[in-house]
Amino acid sequence: MGGLGLGLVIWMLIPTSTPELPQQITGDAKRGAYLARLSGCVTCHTSENGEPWAGGVALASDFGTFISPNITPNPEIGIGDWSFQEFVRAVRHGVAPDGTPYYPAFPFEFYATLTDRDLADMWAAVQEVPPSNFVPEENEVPLPFSIRQGVKLWRTFFYEPVDFVVDETKSTSWNRGRFMVEGPAHCAACHTPRNIAGGLDTDAQFAGASGGAAGWTAPPITTEALAEAGWTKESLIAALRTGLTPTGDAFGGAMAEVVHLSTSYLMDQHIEDMAEFLMDQ
Repeated sequence: MGGLGLGLVIWMLIPTSTPELPQQITGDAKRGAYLARLSGCVTCHTSENGEPWAGGVALASDFGTFISPNITPNPEIGIGDWSFQEFVRAVRHGVAPDGTPYYPAFPFEFYATLTDRDLADMWAAVQEVPPSNFVPEENEVPLPFSIRQGVKLWRTFFYEPVDFVVDETKSTSWNRGRFMVEGPAHCAACHTPRNIAGGLDTDAQFAGASGGAAGWTAPPITTEALAEAGWTKESLIAALRTGLTPTGDAFGGAMAEVVHLSTSYLMDQHIEDMAEFLMDQ
């Protein structure tokens, strides 16, 4: 038993490995900035009245409060001294340059389907963000969750990245919508329940969830639930664009921020794609 325990400790201390990383290619910063909007980078890394991408946004959870870091190209405080491969490793695989696994408060599991081109464009966008000297506060995470290497155990049980496979029986718009909703837009991060360890209950995708200690509630957004609540494709498109529900109410809390900093910037076609998928899952 002692040997097993020692072996586990050694395994936890070994830097987290990742698959082979792509070589850097020239990216399109404009497209990358758009992908950053879709993926929630701006939403999570820009505090109210703060500098763009400078971090400082607090995410409360049952495991503590996580503070988003500065991801501007400041070489000392941000990620300006990273290589493209280190950026890919962080975003697609959830591993820091030193091999430390990121807490799943960072939704890297939803970014696994981003292509090398997507990530090259996002990296190009990072280079065009003004470097910020803002230093976010540290995470407020109590023991035992503050032991970062314990995330390796979490990854063993709950991190299962999968490739995106086109459903040939569905339209191009539907498949594009599914790619965005299940992938970079990471709708399931809030709208899918989690187990006691914080892992997603994939058998109940989009069935709604509670933020626990954070006090928020995300409603179910399965096709059936949306229809029962009176949503249509057209009203969903309007809500993702304006933040207003069919009854004239406005989204509140995190969803209001998602609309304000993310979906309201998306092309009409992409909003329609997402709505098409959600209304026909």
